[in-house]
Amino acid sequence: MPDYGHDLMFGSFITPANASPQDVVALAQESEAAGLDLATFQDHPYQAAFLDTWTLLSYAAARTERIHLSGNVINLPLRPPAVLARAAASLDLLSGGRFELGLGAGGFWDAIEAMGGRRLGPGQAVAALGEAIDVIRGVWDAGNRARLRVDGTYYQVDGAKRGPAPAHDIGIWLGAYKPKMLRLTGAKADGWLPSLPYLQSLDQLADANATIDAAATEAGRAPAAIRRLLNITGRFGAAPGDRLLSGPPEQWAEQLAVLTLEYGMSGYILMADDAGTIRTFGEQVAPRVRELVAKERGTVEAGR
Repeated sequence: MPDYGHDLMFGSFITPANASPQDVVALAQESEAAGLDLATFQDHPYQAAFLDTWTLLSYAAARTERIHLSGNVINLPLRPPAVLARAAASLDLLSGGRFELGLGAGGFWDAIEAMGGRRLGPGQAVAALGEAIDVIRGVWDAGNRARLRVDGTYYQVDGAKRGPAPAHDIGIWLGAYKPKMLRLTGAKADGWLPSLPYLQSLDQLADANATIDAAATEAGRAPAAIRRLLNITGRFGAAPGDRLLSGPPEQWAEQLAVLTLEYGMSGYILMADDAGTIRTFGEQVAPRVRELVAKERGTVEAGR
């Protein structure tokens, strides 16, 4: 599996628990102080124990200066795409180009329906997500004078005003595992964002990348146009472990470098709600991964 050559990105995945709201924001600030590139929050609007993720993203953007922010991933069935597009562009403008859009098709349908959302089957949810991406990109295309019209089965807009344009090219990253979602990622998205605990083996990364690449090629896109990110979890320890991401920071760095160079991943988002763990990841693991990958890329480049 190729190294797609993307710049590396490191981030945190923070639980938006509403029992102690300022602690959640403090972890985003800690992520920035540790040198991470990204702070993300899961989005489950039906979860009464969580802060509303969109409100949290806006607040965290105002309390940080450099770090990018994203939902991981935004629950599309409860957030209409045309409104979501304007909200995303607005937050990107207000934050100076620091917002990215992780999107999910939905999954907890009983809870979604209880909140007033529309229940969809798996294939329907993928189709709805594809239509939503068209709506979102259409709204962001502020300089286009053509009438914005998306006549989908699940989402329709006809004459909605375009704009505002985001401050930067917001990445649309999809949480995807099954073939239809992976093909949609290759055809329309800017990134793939699975979670390591949900994967059966690293071979699943290779297989999924192949599916994404084939769909990208079929859509007339370069496979390297799609960034490959990964939500990760693990344990830091003094002694080397025999499992992936279980041991000292140097071992983590070596393993993540392999995931980049042999499996094409380039973004690593640590699922952790502990400030010390976030600091270790940002200050010790991330710089070392960058060194290892840069050295290998330089060696490969020099040999051409």
